[in-house]
Amino acid sequence: MIPSQRVYWLLLLGGAIAVLVATWGDIPLSIGISLAYSLLLLLLMAIDSWRVKSNAVEVSRTPLNKLSIGRDNPVTLTVKAPQKSVRLRIADFYPLEFSASTSQFHLDLSPNQIQELHYTVCPHRRGEFLWRDIQVRQLGTWGLAWREWKIPARQTVAVYPDLIGLRSLSIRLAVENTGTMRQARRLGQGTEFTELREYSTGDDTRLIDWKATARRAHPVIRVLEPEKEQTLIILLDRGRLMTAQVQGMKRFDWGLNSTLSLALAGLGRGDRVGVGVFDKEIVTWIPPERGQHQLPKLLERLTPIQPVLLEPDYFGAVTRLVRQQARRALVVILTDVVDSTASAELLAALTRLTPRYLPFCVALRDPQVDRIAHTPPEAEGSATLIEMAYSRAVALDLIAQREVAFAKLKQRGVLVLDAPADRISTEVVDRYLRLKARNRI
Repeated sequence: MIPSQRVYWLLLLGGAIAVLVATWGDIPLSIGISLAYSLLLLLLMAIDSWRVKSNAVEVSRTPLNKLSIGRDNPVTLTVKAPQKSVRLRIADFYPLEFSASTSQFHLDLSPNQIQELHYTVCPHRRGEFLWRDIQVRQLGTWGLAWREWKIPARQTVAVYPDLIGLRSLSIRLAVENTGTMRQARRLGQGTEFTELREYSTGDDTRLIDWKATARRAHPVIRVLEPEKEQTLIILLDRGRLMTAQVQGMKRFDWGLNSTLSLALAGLGRGDRVGVGVFDKEIVTWIPPERGQHQLPKLLERLTPIQPVLLEPDYFGAVTRLVRQQARRALVVILTDVVDSTASAELLAALTRLTPRYLPFCVALRDPQVDRIAHTPPEAEGSATLIEMAYSRAVALDLIAQREVAFAKLKQRGVLVLDAPADRISTEVVDRYLRLKARNRI
């Protein structure tokens, strides 16, 4: 039982009456009135709170399935009012590790009204988390007391990689398959023959099939599309640099999201996709396969993996890949680069892949470093100004050293993508699709 604001006003009124009686000189009567008034008010509060029991609201939470890391995941509470109007306060106890838009609601409901309450939670770590009960406060009919109780709603919720992003990417790829890919076929991009069709304005005349044209007495062209059943290998670093926090998430989690997005794009284009996760050795190896059954397998095997404070062995990972994968493949290494000296082993390992394979180095950059490097120091205090100038100089030096390392990789025939961690998934998928369209694999 929790007193409402009305009770405090009534207590104030009772005190004023007691003071007024005391001013008339009858102090014992004043004390008696004050005690009787307080006891009566307390009794009415208890009755008001007890009556809530027979008119309590019903609150439930929609069962939560898999949540996506780094995304705003929707949560829905359903509230059903009794046969009387009610005033409520509801709090849903989500895991403390999450950030939420809100989980507390103040609302008034009409008799028998059903209302849905929505809010979002954003987890920053993968794993299993305990979602606790729902706390409800309902104001009594007389408005004197709140009755508080908890509705059992505990459940264990699993946080996965960015499933919301994967669904969005799947829709995007489906649209491109029905739109952009048709346009690409019309322009003759690709090497794999699919069909013959009549020539139309804008088609490449080099694709005219003269034998078929002679038989049909009108121009006929060959329709080509990018080659399928190629091989895409993704090597994901889980070493020391991947444990760093970037915009609230570990760099490894950004890399894992990118790995799954790239795998989805590869499977959607008919390629065989394989994934290896490594530190000092390859800790997880999923052989390349094609077909949509491969993505759930990747999701199940990769979700439990966490980064570790170990230096990665790039050369060892590439050596095992060469032994496992004999045919040509696009080999994507998701990692981070500090400078040319620290990345010397990465350079040597990727150089070993050329020219038999097509190596592709993807580095996950911290956007905070870019912001510091491109923000002029502005501060009132001289000490703060010096500190900001120093931070900017360090950030610019880090960027310059990364550029030197990437230049060396490009000189050896290695493809390079250096992008902010929060945009890496989109950019790596776009680069892969361009490589497919240009028949680079």
